[in-house]
Amino acid sequence: MKQRHQAAAWARALFLMFCVGVPTLVARASDAQSVPYERTFAQSKPVVEKALVGLQPSASGRLPVLDGFTRPGDRSLDRFQRGYYQCAIHVSSTPSGGALVRVSAKITAWYADPASSKSGYQELPSNGRLETDFLDRLEDALSGTTSPPSANRPPVNSVPTQPKRTTTSPTPTISAPVPSVGSTAGSIATSKAGAPDSSPFKVGNAVSSDLVASLATQRAVADKHMEDLTKEAKGLEEILRNQAHPNNLVAVKKSGTPVLVSPIEGAKVLFLATAEDEFEILDMNASWVHVRISGLSRGWVRRSGLEMPKTFAADTKPDNPSTPANAAHFQVQNEQIASFPGTWEPLRGKTVKILTVQNASGSASETGSRAKLEFAKSLFDKVYVELTQVPTEAAGVVVIFDSEDGGMAAATLPTLQQWKAGTLSDQALWRRCFFDPPETFIPQTGR
Repeated sequence: MKQRHQAAAWARALFLMFCVGVPTLVARASDAQSVPYERTFAQSKPVVEKALVGLQPSASGRLPVLDGFTRPGDRSLDRFQRGYYQCAIHVSSTPSGGALVRVSAKITAWYADPASSKSGYQELPSNGRLETDFLDRLEDALSGTTSPPSANRPPVNSVPTQPKRTTTSPTPTISAPVPSVGSTAGSIATSKAGAPDSSPFKVGNAVSSDLVASLATQRAVADKHMEDLTKEAKGLEEILRNQAHPNNLVAVKKSGTPVLVSPIEGAKVLFLATAEDEFEILDMNASWVHVRISGLSRGWVRRSGLEMPKTFAADTKPDNPSTPANAAHFQVQNEQIASFPGTWEPLRGKTVKILTVQNASGSASETGSRAKLEFAKSLFDKVYVELTQVPTEAAGVVVIFDSEDGGMAAATLPTLQQWKAGTLSDQALWRRCFFDPPETFIPQTGR
């Protein structure tokens, strides 16, 4: 009589739990999770940490879809793109010698607001699926670790479990096929002879055939639902893969690329971007790209550190243009750091980098004012980069043409810095340079 009451109570409990859609909790009560998501394992902390090393690649990555991984919010998930997750894992020892593992997942995605100024990366709340899946994978990885043969049991969850019986009895063979419920050790199957009998599905020494049939039906429904979700996820991945990519976005080539507050070397770093991060293009020049970070946040990124859309690739010249054709008519004979050889006030009495240039071809018609100015510009570009890469006392760059018609061109480093940053055009650069004699370079100065 007592066994019949127990069987009826178990049947009612199982029916209620299946009605709320948590068959896993019926098959395996030790897998129940609550925030924070944690699980206690019988293995020691060093053993668990060693198993976690092999699981690190799955602790972060992109999400094919957000639906099913986040809790519902006040904004439609259809406006979120490029979902990414990162699991934070903490391991601590338990008094019994085991290990307690806590997992929390951070989910971020790009939110495309109807007002583009409000678009940007935002964090979404996790519904616990990522954390639970990670703990299940850790449990699978630990199932083959060195536990004593007498302690052949699955890891114990932080939720209290039923006390073990002091006596054991062989479990009879079940005639009906018994489906597995849950991820790993939650399956209902024939127990090994001599194993502790702690299954809540036993009524005396028998299993209700109605209960087995109900579990089989629930498992079939769950498998069909999972199959549908998998197909839907693959379909969405294919749609995203085939979607036309916006032509006003740039992608970061490698992690650690600095995003600066202004287009100047040495400017304040806002943050370091990660590889494949994408930003909207606001403006650009030969060396820098002005990008929208999020909302009203803006920043500048070195053009060489970005993958540019094809429509923008040819709009401006690259950082290091090829040597001008006119450069073949000149050659640098000498370079030195010395005092400025003139009375121009911005460099008067200051230390400068002096480059002495000679005519390589001997053809005066090929080395006129246009050729000299273009070659001086190429040297300004090259020498400025060299000077800014190492500490220097030079306050400017001077190019002296050692030829019959001669000529000297000079520029200060601040002027070259503005030119390289794109805030000065070539014509504005020449107006801030020093030329001696001026008529040597007049055809290109626009004076």
